[in-house]
Amino acid sequence: MYKIQTLNKIAKIGLDVFDDKFTCGNETENPDGIILRSFSMHEMELPKSLKAIARAGAGVNNIPIEKCSEEGIVVFNTPGANANAVKELVIAGLLLASRKVVQGIMWNNTLTGDDVLKQVEKGKGAFVGPEIMGKTLGIIGLGAIGIKVAAAAEALGMNVIGYDPFLSVDAAWHMTATAEKAKDVNEVYAKADYITVHVPANADTKGMFNKETFAKMKDGARLLNFSRDALVVNADVIEAVESGKLSCYVTDFGGEELLNKENIIVMPHLGASTPESEDNCAVMAAQEIKDFLENGNIKNSVNFPACNMGKVTGTRLCVIHKNVPAMLSQITDVFTADNTNIENMMNKSRGDYAYTMIDIDGAMADNVKADVDAIDGVIKSTIYTA
Repeated sequence: MYKIQTLNKIAKIGLDVFDDKFTCGNETENPDGIILRSFSMHEMELPKSLKAIARAGAGVNNIPIEKCSEEGIVVFNTPGANANAVKELVIAGLLLASRKVVQGIMWNNTLTGDDVLKQVEKGKGAFVGPEIMGKTLGIIGLGAIGIKVAAAAEALGMNVIGYDPFLSVDAAWHMTATAEKAKDVNEVYAKADYITVHVPANADTKGMFNKETFAKMKDGARLLNFSRDALVVNADVIEAVESGKLSCYVTDFGGEELLNKENIIVMPHLGASTPESEDNCAVMAAQEIKDFLENGNIKNSVNFPACNMGKVTGTRLCVIHKNVPAMLSQITDVFTADNTNIENMMNKSRGDYAYTMIDIDGAMADNVKADVDAIDGVIKSTIYTA
């Protein structure tokens, strides 16, 4: 029996992925796995029983990744599960950045008297804004969301220029044939009337939109940030909007300093706030953690490499270990010394860590796991049986 602890309310359709070999609940003790959304785990003591954490969403800044890696806890996320929800909000953001809809509604709500319609006709000229058709949209980051935004923008008559130094083969296949692929990010800044960013927040991207960046953009460009607040230096974007360098800034992540600023539109983190998105994320998170606990397969982990050898048909030993020389030979030597034949094997690494999966036909001798665990650099091993 596997135990799953939920640290947030998780959609029922996701929890229904777990069969009668699993128990789930927010009061579960000594869990094998944890599923969460926004709950912060940074101050939480990680249970010794914990093998995996699945975040029903893309961002994992609420999970202590380094600590989990050191303890051999695999952390999953759900990339692409909320892509359509975010894409739709980005398209709304494009229109809001252009047409001054928000400003117009706020002004309209201040009107009083029996001649409101006359006041509207007299004052609506202050809220004129350009159409997006025929304009150029620059997309920085061509993952699941960026690709969908590109297709939607082209369908609305926009020209698209995209940039992603890590464009995957799968994403490239879904990129529209007419979209321009920029050689570097500066080409996007120089050509785009609108810029939308879809990259993770890390040491390389923190503060990537700043005073120097804005200077490279077209005068009057409009910036959309539906990724992470850390990507933008708020003081610099305020200055750029106030000077007219940027016509508008639309973001789903707003610090207090951005509120109530002219031509800055702040949404309350609505990107994935749809029932469809919550269902998709919950199902994907549950599937990932279930497959790992039952078969040792890793898909969409943020701290360990992707490895998949299908369902367990005999006995499988999965080993989380440091990515150092001679580790694989030391592990296989244990099987050789026990005169155990390896039927199938997979070994992959990611940064400082690696993952090895070994299948054998039949039962595994008791000493094999113990001998593997004794190898210097092995963090954790788990036996799986059919």
